[in-house]
Amino acid sequence: MSSASEPKAPSLKPWLRLRRGLEHDFGVVKVREDRVVDPRTQQEHPRVRMECADWVNVIAVTKQDELVMVRQFRFGIDAPTLEVPGGCIDEGEDPAVAAARELEEETGYRAGRLEALGAVHPNPAFQPNRCHTFLALDCERVSDGHPDDGEDIAVELHPRADVPRLILEGHITHSLVVVAFFLERLRAEGRR
Repeated sequence: MSSASEPKAPSLKPWLRLRRGLEHDFGVVKVREDRVVDPRTQQEHPRVRMECADWVNVIAVTKQDELVMVRQFRFGIDAPTLEVPGGCIDEGEDPAVAAARELEEETGYRAGRLEALGAVHPNPAFQPNRCHTFLALDCERVSDGHPDDGEDIAVELHPRADVPRLILEGHITHSLVVVAFFLERLRAEGRR
């Protein structure tokens, strides 16, 4: 494997926050508008910031090489989506512990083995949080699951080989789920 050096990034000056705006707490997210100054022009600009917990996504695979997926209604698009299990990481909780917890709560499946695949920033333009992705292997159903209040989840099993088709045909449209499968593929290719 050849090691390519990273291109040298130009140095950027930080944007100074002049004022922190009024915060609106919606439980899963806190939203505020700060005033910042552009270090290049010294002009003042408003910037929205959304504070939320780190998240976790779990690509869950059964011993029969089936994906454990969830279908749930998403209010941003007013429609159900097909996704991997996941959710918020509790304050102070290890991401791997959160992954195992969310998998079992949402689906009733428990992993025999859990591997970290990586983490991404969902939208660094206005969110500081990260989404951690895990691969859960040898999953077995141990219960009917225990979704949180406000969650209505249908569990579905799909052949693992169907992932490219499910994405390309628009059955999986959640960007963080697509990223999760991309991280899994990169990890698998790196092992070859």
